[in-house]
Amino acid sequence: MQSISILGAGWLGLPLGKYLASKKFSVKGSTTRKEKFEQIQENGIQPFLIKVGNEIDGENVVDFFDADLLILNVPPGGRRNPNVEKEHPRQIEAVLAKAKEGGVTKIIFVSSTSVYGNNNAIVEENTTPNPSTGSGRALVKVEEMLRANSHFEVTILRMGGLVGGDRKAGRFFAGKKDIPNGLAPINFVHRADGIGVISALIEQQIWGETFNVVADKHPTRQLFYQVQAQKQGFEIPTFLEEKTSYKTVSNEKVKRILKYQFQYANPLDF
Repeated sequence: MQSISILGAGWLGLPLGKYLASKKFSVKGSTTRKEKFEQIQENGIQPFLIKVGNEIDGENVVDFFDADLLILNVPPGGRRNPNVEKEHPRQIEAVLAKAKEGGVTKIIFVSSTSVYGNNNAIVEENTTPNPSTGSGRALVKVEEMLRANSHFEVTILRMGGLVGGDRKAGRFFAGKKDIPNGLAPINFVHRADGIGVISALIEQQIWGETFNVVADKHPTRQLFYQVQAQKQGFEIPTFLEEKTSYKTVSNEKVKRILKYQFQYANPLDF
């Protein structure tokens, strides 16, 4: 494998592309804003202007999809789009058509642990998805579509809540009072480990799998957000000491198969 295209060279995709370029891969990265080209180029990535809709628009679209591996890192959009359940799978369908034309044979899809919903128990990769949001249901449909497409070898990464870099968790609830569900466990992962797992997948060529990507430890919402607010200089929020709706996402499979050790095993260390 020589060439990698990252659809979505943003908060996760840009540092991922930088890392892969440092490993001598030929990396292409897409953005929807031309003003980001210089930043993308500075990280050793060839920039492309690509907009994903029911059709794929942009500049040099054919060149972008001329790659061995496509990393699909396009979130569904969630609350901002009431039609996300129908629209996001259609968007990915359009992407897959271009990827097939371009000769892509392998795909890494960045999904989310939101596909599970909250079952007040431990969830593993073989747990039946039961999402409670439109974006979660859209992701389940996309996962099913990818698995059913025999043209590509696909690995799906169900990432927990991503934190790191300039995404400071202490700001999320800063100063808020009596936030519900304070004793529920969190399922977060540091961006460095998101990148680490993707690069381990590529290095080991593990395809046809689904992995949960979350840190080893699951502190309570209350403890995590209060510690992060204190570390980062934000007003410390307060929580209701209750555990009403939650899930605990297991990362045992990714550690067992990839032999991956999380750099940030405990979210309190983020």
